Amino acid sequence: MKLVGQLKRVPRTGWVYRNIKQPESVSDHMYRMSMMALTIQDITLALVHDLAECIVGDIAPADNVSKAEKHRREREAMVHITGLLDDGLQKEIYSLWEEYETQSSPEAKLVKELDQLEMIIQAHEYEELEGKPGRLQEFFTSTEGRFHHPEVLGLVKSLNEERARLIAARGDNDTEKTTDTNSHTLVTP
Repeated sequence: MKLVGQLKRVPRTGWVYRNIKQPESVSDHMYRMSMMALTIQDITLALVHDLAECIVGDIAPADNVSKAEKHRREREAMVHITGLLDDGLQKEIYSLWEEYETQSSPEAKLVKELDQLEMIIQAHEYEELEGKPGRLQEFFTSTEGRFHHPEVLGLVKSLNEERARLIAARGDNDTEKTTDTNSHTLVTP
């Protein structure tokens, strides 16, 4: 548990790169995701999905680490982490992590959508805290077309409507524009 506790001190990299003051930690992100998943009975999968980051850190696309290398590092970390557990739990936790990574079940796909939803909720909260609606647009752009679950789609629609109202109220001249230089890369905090 001491190793997992390190997640409280691992900041979400995307927010750090965008100069967010006091950015959330990986643990903060996992907690909200877990609360979201709790409502749909997928909490264990949500808790396991970023567990490797207590060893490898939060690797963002801006770090220029290939997907294969990121997966290799995370797989190695998960082997180490699960090796610290009892035999039965080792297999269960590693299997759940692998299920999420390969997106091999409807539950894993839903948790992936919740992961992306939590990211844009957090981006919206940072925009509100800074009084700069639209500043973190690249996070919203990176998730376009990635939501399919009806409940998640409803939440995304509501969030986008609220955000559009705030951007319109502030006016285009006051909104900082950000651009994702690689539109094929998913932006992650």
